[in-house]
Amino acid sequence: MDNLKSDDHSASPVILTLTLNNSQPIELGAFVNAFLSLAKEYQNQISKNPDFENEATIYVKEVRSGSIVADLVPVIATTLPLIAAHAEQVWQSVEFVKKWADRIDSLASGKVPSSFGRSDLKTFASAVEAIARDPNASAVLEAATFEDGKRNVRAAFKFSTRDARAVEKTIDAEFIRLDSEKDARYERVFMTFTRSDIKDAPEGKRSGERALIPEILDRDLPIIYASALAEQRVKHEIREADDNIFKKGFVVDVLVVTRNARPMVFKIFEVHDVVDLSDDE
Repeated sequence: MDNLKSDDHSASPVILTLTLNNSQPIELGAFVNAFLSLAKEYQNQISKNPDFENEATIYVKEVRSGSIVADLVPVIATTLPLIAAHAEQVWQSVEFVKKWADRIDSLASGKVPSSFGRSDLKTFASAVEAIARDPNASAVLEAATFEDGKRNVRAAFKFSTRDARAVEKTIDAEFIRLDSEKDARYERVFMTFTRSDIKDAPEGKRSGERALIPEILDRDLPIIYASALAEQRVKHEIREADDNIFKKGFVVDVLVVTRNARPMVFKIFEVHDVVDLSDDE
């Protein structure tokens, strides 16, 4: 790609450039989605900064045989002084590339970021679609500034067809998991422990505890903590409370994780209350 002139996009001190190195023609919908997903995620990031309005515009600078190069130019209204606003825009763009890389790397490794919902899954499915459909392709995202007419890349990330397909596999599995869970959430049900564990549970993984919720199931299941607060409340009762954990009951919001329609795990979202059990309970 030819170097951009320093005044090509005078409204922005930084350019986000996405390059699709494709070996086959890209389907139009996948092509459009690659850029719209970037714009949506960037807008989400900017919307969290009170000094900016969440607007980003995509400019396609060059399309050539064998690759597609396009510039995402942040067009942002701000109340900051010009120099401070430019510095903040550069920082935001560099952080955006790093965050984008972290999320794709995480998905490619089989792990869904803890904050992801269905909208986020759809965004990143769109982001990798064009590369995943090509047997030998890659994408490069860069944040660049321009000084004296020279392009200075401040952050860059590249992923390949293999990475994109791994991302799709993770996302497909997560949608299946979400679909299987959507009707299995219960609020304010009574839970007792049949096994406890003093150790912290790995994030998103089964703890060493098992619990019984008679209102839902007539047998105990392993536990996953869906929130740090829920785990802290339970661990406090295990580690620091005077009474035995097995003499206490917990009023919780819980989701039953199933596999092939068989309950496998209780996922605890919130602990509303802890009650002492009488000797005859």
